[in-house]
Amino acid sequence: MSFVQSGYLRMFALIDGKEVTQWVSSKGYFATDLAGFIYSQKSKLSIQALTATEIYTISKDDYDKIGTLVPQWHAIEKQFLINCFIALETRVFSHLSMTAEERYAAFFETNKSIFNKIPLQYIASMLGMSPETLSRIRKKQVM
Repeated sequence: MSFVQSGYLRMFALIDGKEVTQWVSSKGYFATDLAGFIYSQKSKLSIQALTATEIYTISKDDYDKIGTLVPQWHAIEKQFLINCFIALETRVFSHLSMTAEERYAAFFETNKSIFNKIPLQYIASMLGMSPETLSRIRKKQVM
């Protein structure tokens, strides 16, 4: 599990020969395949640095030892997992209830800086649309 101090990391899976971006982590966020990490399973995701990146990484063994070293760890860990769940819940809800335009607008509103830092094809993939669809939506926004 890595904490991003600076830069951008892309987490993606290869599905039917196509890269599907699951998430882009930036400063202040973590990067991991949480299920693989927690259950010591092979990761379904690959992680790619999209820019020069500074990260702090912890092994599963060291992660498991933190609870004995940091008295407040269980409360911190609980909050981290809650935040992960809320992010996932928000993302699933947006894919089920919003149009492509609405997903783009909501994502852009909270992540403006990312659009100048990483290739738009990764943002399109993360939003569940083709790069062409993202391009059309962005073109409409400018008009």
